[in-house]
Amino acid sequence: MGVITYEHEITSSIPQKKVFKAFVLDADNLLPKILPQAVKSVQILEGNGGVGTLKLITYGEASKYKSATHRVDEIDEANCIYKFSVVKGDVLGDVLDSISYVIKIEAAPDGGSVCKTISTYHTKEKDQHIIEEKIKEGKERTKAMFKAIEAHLHANHASYN
Repeated sequence: MGVITYEHEITSSIPQKKVFKAFVLDADNLLPKILPQAVKSVQILEGNGGVGTLKLITYGEASKYKSATHRVDEIDEANCIYKFSVVKGDVLGDVLDSISYVIKIEAAPDGGSVCKTISTYHTKEKDQHIIEEKIKEGKERTKAMFKAIEAHLHANHASYN
């Protein structure tokens, strides 16, 4: 199995804890409401939402993928860290065995926040490579979801306090 890791950051004017609550803790409910074209539904297959929970993500009509199964690996509310893995689904294609994500929301000096994401792609074969365009698409999807949640929080100031 090969491993390829990428990192990226997204800044926000929304405070750290508020972003974490919306983007991580309530994303399963929020994304289908504000981005139904991207995420149609999120269903818990196994578990109670905590570590070890398996979730079926059904993508919306705008996505070229149908579904993915996510496994919750860690939730650290105190430090605003969330880890999960994509373990099944057409998003993995023929090359990937899984994708692991670490999302850390940090406080920014201006009162906003910075969302730092580390994506680790685990290929089925040691020498397999991932097309750079696929990585770029994933980053753009994540950024679009993040910015949609940010816009929702700006429009709904009292949410997630």
